[in-house]
Amino acid sequence: MSAAEYVAPTPGMPCWANLMVSDLRAAQAFYTAVLGWEFRQSSLGAGFLVGSARGAPVAGIGERRAGFAPPSAWTPYFAVSDADLTAARVQERGATLAVGPVALGEGRAGLAADRDGATFGFWEGPAPAWSVGEGSAPARLDLQTRDVSEAAVFYGEVLGWGHDHGIDVVHRRDHVLVEREGKEVLSLWRGGAEDSANPQTWPQWMVDFAVDDVEHAVAMASEDGGEVRAPTSVWVPDGSARVLRDPDGGLFTVSERRR
Repeated sequence: MSAAEYVAPTPGMPCWANLMVSDLRAAQAFYTAVLGWEFRQSSLGAGFLVGSARGAPVAGIGERRAGFAPPSAWTPYFAVSDADLTAARVQERGATLAVGPVALGEGRAGLAADRDGATFGFWEGPAPAWSVGEGSAPARLDLQTRDVSEAAVFYGEVLGWGHDHGIDVVHRRDHVLVEREGKEVLSLWRGGAEDSANPQTWPQWMVDFAVDDVEHAVAMASEDGGEVRAPTSVWVPDGSARVLRDPDGGLFTVSERRR
């Protein structure tokens, strides 16, 4: 991406989504077939690709180093003004700082897991002009967690929700919405089971990608080595999305593009 495609993201808001895989070429073929993405090299080297739709960046896919094999999971990154301060907040609140902060390209990144084990990243620096629910960016971000209220407090304190930048945390009967200037950006839902044998029910962030034809995406996922999973009310709060698993185990949802 050129420098013109980067902006200063809003602190506390999601600014990117990334997936680490064991076979970058296979992942590229899968997401091209299922979501219709095109790929180009990123500024981070040959092991990282940027997926784009209609010429605009959607998400990144990188190849894991040999011998380093955490579970494959789509991971949202949140913009922060100070990566070191964010890392300290993560650790002070009993969560896990897995990586960083480390220098990457024009910024600094960290990777963490919240107290229930859901993985998320944070980023200090310029980021693609990317906003959840707009353009080519993911249509929605949903956290499946054990305790919604506790998760809202944790992320609010770590990322600074509700303090500035027009960010509001709205508590509903069974979930929490995070809004910016009145627009829903992400949601937190109860349902994560840390000790479950089924990865589909673990605490985790789910990324929803909009497609023109959901059934076509589902069919292509089955043909290209992926799986279609049973829907759950936690991941599919509006009842319209489908849960897919890529060949490397990464779970995500697809929903009909709003017209």
